[in-house]
Amino acid sequence: MWIAKRAPELKTVLIAGGLVLTLAMGVRHGFGFWLQPISQANGWTRETYSLAMALQNLMWGVFGPFAGVIADRIGTARVVLVGALFYAAALLWMALVTQPTLFVIGAGALGGAALACTAFGAISGIVGRVAPAEKRSWAFGISSAASSFGQFVLMPVEQQLISATGWQNAFYVLAGLLLVVMIPMSWYLREPVYQEQGGHQQSIGEAIREAFAYKPFLLLVAGYFVCGFQVVFIGVHLPAYLKDKGIMDPNVAVIALALIGLFNIFGSYYAGKFGGILPKRYLLSSIYITRSVVVALFLLAPLSTASVYVFAAAMGFLWLSTVPLTNGVVASIFGVKYMSMLSGFVFFSHQVGSFLGVWLGGYLFTKEGSYNTVWMITIALGVFAALVNLPINEKPIVRKPALA
Repeated sequence: MWIAKRAPELKTVLIAGGLVLTLAMGVRHGFGFWLQPISQANGWTRETYSLAMALQNLMWGVFGPFAGVIADRIGTARVVLVGALFYAAALLWMALVTQPTLFVIGAGALGGAALACTAFGAISGIVGRVAPAEKRSWAFGISSAASSFGQFVLMPVEQQLISATGWQNAFYVLAGLLLVVMIPMSWYLREPVYQEQGGHQQSIGEAIREAFAYKPFLLLVAGYFVCGFQVVFIGVHLPAYLKDKGIMDPNVAVIALALIGLFNIFGSYYAGKFGGILPKRYLLSSIYITRSVVVALFLLAPLSTASVYVFAAAMGFLWLSTVPLTNGVVASIFGVKYMSMLSGFVFFSHQVGSFLGVWLGGYLFTKEGSYNTVWMITIALGVFAALVNLPINEKPIVRKPALA
């Protein structure tokens, strides 16, 4: 059995998990750079590649709870190891397959499974179990900051790889990098099988039924849908939007996405830090409403390189700052035994939003010739998420004796 005899140190988990998240999320956030070169090389409209990315995000959510169950039951290490293999396979598929339907299905299924095994859902469980309760929100913030660091570092790398070696070779290089880093790091994420002390041992089915019968959990799920819609639409379609609006220098989009990653390092860290001090529901509501304000101001202001960078910095601070807070609420309410699984269910809602955001971006652009409608939906959803997060009760759930 490839399971540790004792729990790893928090520092070890944060470093190893941080490196996995850095690569997993850094590569994923750069997929927008391939939208135009792949579409042009294969003679596709933007809708085909958008559909592939939309399906990938949806399957990430579908596979998330299953990856979480496995991580909770046999440990995070094996899940990350398998995820690394899936990730490399997904990149090779995207480099080699030219038939539209096969491209969409393969990139969606392989990429979704890879991200379910290497991103927040899988890593959050071990972080929550290893971190003391008083440091848990902070530790989630560190993990989210690591993924943001990956976006900041890898965005320019991915763009330069595409420019210097071609879009296909860029996939090959990244596939090799993922394997070289993620496989060794999975070894440091080995953990013992955790058991609740005393009383009735809650089963997986009981945990699922308990969560979905609890209104605060459903409100959290609804709010997280909006997060997915907003960030994935912007992440995938912003480069094309800027080009359509006359900003032809591709470096502007590269710098903008890198700025999102840079400022999200600080946003994620401080969200986790303040989440241990202030009510997380109020912080989440503030983030969502501020996103809507930032998007509205970006659309109303004259578009320029400077306005793009200001928008990117502001959105970056808000980008993944919802992650440590959302995971923190789940841990606060339900505990950490099924942390990865329950986070996976919440994240499924996030990915349904991601699917709609990235697909609607391509679909409505094809139909209307602009992204205006999707921007308006993005603003309205931010207001909705701000409202549904306000009444969430973060206190530990009071279980009936049968579930105690």
